[in-house]
Amino acid sequence: MFIKKIGIDLGTAYTLVYIPKRGIVINEPSVVAISVFDKKVMAVGDEAKDMIGRTPDSIVASRPLKDGVIADYRTTESMLRYFINKAVGGMKIFRPEVMIAVPAGITSTERRAVIDATLNAGAKAAYIIREPIAAAIGADIPIGSASGHMIVDMGGGTSEIAVISLGGIVANSSVKIGGNKFDAAIGEFIKKKYNLAIGERTAEDAKIKTGSAQFLDKDEKLFMDVKGRDMITGLPRTITINSDDITEALQNELQGLISAVKSVLYQTPPELSADIMDKGMVLSGGTSLLRNMDKLLAQATGVPAYTADDSLLCVARGTGIALENLESYKRSILSAK
Repeated sequence: MFIKKIGIDLGTAYTLVYIPKRGIVINEPSVVAISVFDKKVMAVGDEAKDMIGRTPDSIVASRPLKDGVIADYRTTESMLRYFINKAVGGMKIFRPEVMIAVPAGITSTERRAVIDATLNAGAKAAYIIREPIAAAIGADIPIGSASGHMIVDMGGGTSEIAVISLGGIVANSSVKIGGNKFDAAIGEFIKKKYNLAIGERTAEDAKIKTGSAQFLDKDEKLFMDVKGRDMITGLPRTITINSDDITEALQNELQGLISAVKSVLYQTPPELSADIMDKGMVLSGGTSLLRNMDKLLAQATGVPAYTADDSLLCVARGTGIALENLESYKRSILSAK
């Protein structure tokens, strides 16, 4: 079986690889561990994420993408090469065509960097699709119709909000608010309130297990034990936090997200606004899985909000579907080489 087409959701937090007819074949963290001395790649994905915060001075485990764009070109290229090779199973006879999803607000220089990195990583051709379009395709939204559809794609580094009609973006906003900012806010809050320093993995864990976009009722509250280093004594300590702590920690970021959604609704032409009121907005991306995120956005904007099925996989699935049907989605794809 020769794999000729691959769709990649190159995310700040996770990279997902989609192969037509096979679905999502890779879902691993966008993390690369590199040896400081010879700049050799030691590990990529799951293996590299396990090293975050635990490496000796000779190894650096880092995320080569920041806020949805390439921050470290060479490391991104190594990471893409690893994922492409893993997806094709080492079959190097055919170089695959690759479509990569990028934030809608990406500059032409950043776009060029993604295309070059993809080609250098072993692709025969590289196509770029904007994340909101890919997310909408993956969420089964008929983007080609003459009707307004609103998608809010919340990832690890950025949140993309767009109104789509006739296969194109009519109004959009891209904000640097996502899962990573949420994790940092949780870490900062616990440090201030409890004098306890925790790592980003512990903060992410607390967000997943107890986090909520709205304060929960007394009988619904979630609790969790968190281990970290006491800021005063420097010794290890365990505390118990609850869902209210996480909701309070995320208030600033959530308000930023609400403002971005409101600004897109404000830019939307009246005819399309009426469509959106009828259909509601669709939420996708890993951050949309935070408890009560749909309720918070619906209350704040007055527009119904629904979380897409398999919201984590929408962008990756959308890139794969667009690549399979290049002719149909020609207008929605930015550039090709």
